[in-house]
Amino acid sequence: MRRLFWKFFTIIWLTMVASIGVLFAVSALFQIAPLTHVIERERQAFALNVAAQLLAHHGKDAAVAFASEAAKPPTPISLTIAQVAPVGGCVLTTDVNQREVESGGDCYRVILHRQEFGFVSEAWPRLVPWLSALLAAAVAAYWVARYLIRPVAQLRIGLSALAAGRFDIRIGDKMQGRRDEVAALAHDFDASAARLEEFQKSQQRLFHDVSHELRSPLSRLQAAIGVLHQNPAKLDVMMDRMVREVERIDGLIGEILTLARLTDRSNAGLEVQTLDVIDLLNDIVADAAFEAQARKIHVSQQGVQTFVAEVNGELIYRALENVIRNAVKYTSDGSQVSVRTRVKDDTLRIVVTDEGPGVPASELERIFQPFSRGEDAVVRGGYGLGLAITKQAVERHGGRVTASIADTGGLAVTLEISGMSGGGLQRAKN
Repeated sequence: MRRLFWKFFTIIWLTMVASIGVLFAVSALFQIAPLTHVIERERQAFALNVAAQLLAHHGKDAAVAFASEAAKPPTPISLTIAQVAPVGGCVLTTDVNQREVESGGDCYRVILHRQEFGFVSEAWPRLVPWLSALLAAAVAAYWVARYLIRPVAQLRIGLSALAAGRFDIRIGDKMQGRRDEVAALAHDFDASAARLEEFQKSQQRLFHDVSHELRSPLSRLQAAIGVLHQNPAKLDVMMDRMVREVERIDGLIGEILTLARLTDRSNAGLEVQTLDVIDLLNDIVADAAFEAQARKIHVSQQGVQTFVAEVNGELIYRALENVIRNAVKYTSDGSQVSVRTRVKDDTLRIVVTDEGPGVPASELERIFQPFSRGEDAVVRGGYGLGLAITKQAVERHGGRVTASIADTGGLAVTLEISGMSGGGLQRAKN
């Protein structure tokens, strides 16, 4: 607001100064000085009074001589001195344009013939303040409106484009180098449009990936049904295959529903319980170590012994399990998966490191997107939703998840979970 205030203040102040300057220039051009008629009338009234005083105290000759001098240019004043026959005696008057005075026993009337002023001379001094204010207001309003209407028009165009589903619209480059709140609003609009475009692409990609992931087991189901039609004797084998494919579809739908529930911010806060996150981690590491024995993979854990937090146990369990199982899945046979924990500032930091092929630095953010496995990753089952669910689950608890390249060349995933704050979460009902 500060920048707009100073711009508007400057515009209004400059227009007021300019309008006053224009009016004074017009006055000089037409030789109209402010209050000229007032000054002239006061001068004429003063001359009338002087002539009357001279007539009363020094006689007619002195008054006539003064009237003659007053009638000379450049600013003549017309005075007439005439003797009148008194009716009931000479009456001393104080009329605006004449005076009756007694001099030497005679009665005289001094008459002032006032100069008439035109309408402009009469009205101009009174109109100057109003005209200057009106002119300043009109010019200032024009420039302020012009200053605001252009970006507002661009915003309307942008909003209309968004309403029509065109999320690639940008208006920040049309602000002509402005650096005020309106320009900031335009850049905020661009950021929102970019975010909407990202959401749209993500949604389209999600639809594509879901369709692709569902099509494979459905195709195998159709193939199994076709085999049964041709050779009913293979019923047992094909039934086992169909059960596996149905379970795969059910698991995929469950993962998608979980991700959808986590990404829906309109839902109420998560139900939470007071749990020891390290206990959950110990169970997950123990299960992963048992399953990894078949590939001679060693799963180790070091760090803190306890960390109590208000969390949704199911979601945190799935988040930790997804990361650790993902590390075991993609690490090399006979290698090691390391789980390290530490607490700092009431925040539990869990780092899971593997010795697999890793992920290029350019794809570290993309691996948290749904159905993303990395360009060079060897597909070993799963749907590519695990890390996406992990990221959403941890962020719903006020934490964060990041990925980096480990010193071993594999992938290092870091999870940060806050302690007993439980901020923004809905406590579970007993």
